[in-house]
Amino acid sequence: MKTQETIWYDELPTPIGLLRLLADAQGLREVWFESGKHPKSLDPRWVRDAGKLAFARVQLEEYFAGERQAFALPLHPVGTPFQLAVWHELANIPYGATISYGEMARRIQQPQAVRAVGAANGRNPLPIVLPCHRVIGADGSLTGFGGGLPVKQFLLSMEARVTGGDLFASA
Repeated sequence: MKTQETIWYDELPTPIGLLRLLADAQGLREVWFESGKHPKSLDPRWVRDAGKLAFARVQLEEYFAGERQAFALPLHPVGTPFQLAVWHELANIPYGATISYGEMARRIQQPQAVRAVGAANGRNPLPIVLPCHRVIGADGSLTGFGGGLPVKQFLLSMEARVTGGDLFASA
């Protein structure tokens, strides 16, 4: 009989609302928006433990303070091989830059998979840390984001202010 792995969670107040952080022994698994497109509820077996999430909390606080441009966290997102490839590539988009969904599809060597890339972005379990907010429409428009378009706009604007760059600088 397989034993249930322990999932720890904590909540972090941020300028974009409350974020819920989930981790297991391998690393950060999920970041949830308080009012996201895919609402989730806590599993009663999970354990609230601020200490177990301190590693992620500190880096997210630094990000929102404009002091951190890259995360150095152990991550453990759970998804399909395609989703994992997309999510891994998100980490390569520089802070303050944006790319299109088409460019993301090219970067994972699947140039015809633009819609699938969009769907994988929409299911990114680690928004902000794996910066799906930096992926925009081919015409430069803000499209889909689990935290809502105002949050996507806020994150991109915040990064542009910190870098002193253009809101839609291409990577």
